[in-house]
Amino acid sequence: MHVVIMGAGRVGLSLASFLITDGQDVTIIEKDESLSHSAVNKLDALVICGNGTETKILEEVNIKNADVFVAATGNDEANLLACILVKNYDVPKVIARVSEPSHKEAFKKVGIDFVVNPELTAASYLERLIIRPKIADLVIIGKGNAELLDITVTNKKMFNKKVSDISPTKNFIISALHEKDDIIIPDKNTILKEGCKISILVKTKAIKKVEEMFTT
Repeated sequence: MHVVIMGAGRVGLSLASFLITDGQDVTIIEKDESLSHSAVNKLDALVICGNGTETKILEEVNIKNADVFVAATGNDEANLLACILVKNYDVPKVIARVSEPSHKEAFKKVGIDFVVNPELTAASYLERLIIRPKIADLVIIGKGNAELLDITVTNKKMFNKKVSDISPTKNFIISALHEKDDIIIPDKNTILKEGCKISILVKTKAIKKVEEMFTT
């Protein structure tokens, strides 16, 4: 499967890491030169420094042969424009990140297949955040059968363990580690330290079990 992701920020990098681990072919479009260079160093993927809202760049990444396009930047207008352009190439699945809840309907009206809205999701799933206060963030992916969680590792059993000894499994994968303002895409030898913050893509049905694994 060929997946094109626009945006090499936190969301884009985490998604790309998961897809690459799963054996998918990933191309990233990022207009910020420093973020592009960072993505090149962290991921085994083709990274194009350019604007995904430009037809020239989309054609450079061979968008007409992509199976999935994901607009993952923090700019709703850019994400919407890119998705509209991509729809003209008949890409089978188009996914957009939306930061402002009120913009969600606009994305749906132009035929975007899936809309990921962290702010709206956090509000509608506030009860889950209250029940699981050690989880700092929550994002629903796709149709709601998977969630991207940011968790601080407090379970002593997880301290100094290699990622390869924990993830990936059928239910979750550790997609990123966060150190200050930096994001680290883990490899099999990455070690979890006490109190480190990690992003985990987890199937909804396994959330409670995964939370307990890292926080109790």
